[in-house]
Amino acid sequence: MGLLDILLGRTKPVAPDLDQLFALPSAAVTLEAATGFTPTGQGAVCFATVEGAAFEQTHREVQALLDADADRTGPPVELARDDYGYSWLVSRRAPDELSLLVNDLHAVNSSMEVNGFGPQLLCSLAGFRDETGRTLGLVYLYKRGTFYPLCIRSDPGKRDNALEIQIAALLGTDLRIEPDKSRWFPIWGAPGLAD
Repeated sequence: MGLLDILLGRTKPVAPDLDQLFALPSAAVTLEAATGFTPTGQGAVCFATVEGAAFEQTHREVQALLDADADRTGPPVELARDDYGYSWLVSRRAPDELSLLVNDLHAVNSSMEVNGFGPQLLCSLAGFRDETGRTLGLVYLYKRGTFYPLCIRSDPGKRDNALEIQIAALLGTDLRIEPDKSRWFPIWGAPGLAD
């Protein structure tokens, strides 16, 4: 970064650190002990859809790699598109297989990155639920290298901001929490959060 960048207030973007995803299982233990939220076994990687044969080939390879897992107890990995035109590669595991789910999320991100599609990666999430049915997603922002909690309320279009702040404070030693709350985007209808 040069002197002009400093004077103009430009900052160097944070490099993605996909190994941060491997902190999710220990964060899940903290989360369950303090709040009762447990993994749902669902997770997803969101990316901007790109047209072209190279992208489609990479996408098919990633899906085939994850579907080849003989120990998978749930349905195979599937592709979903949301109402905003983004693509989601959704993985489902047994709720007690969070580390395998994290491996899936890491493999998708790594494969996309290695094949030159890192700029299209947006976020990854792992779903959690408590005994009252509240839904929580721990969202990893690829371009920031940070996490934030996303708590969707049962009434449409509403978030539980107080619970999000409580969980962020609780997991601050387990996960690198995104300090800029304006980047805690609502991801309505994210495939990895719902049943």
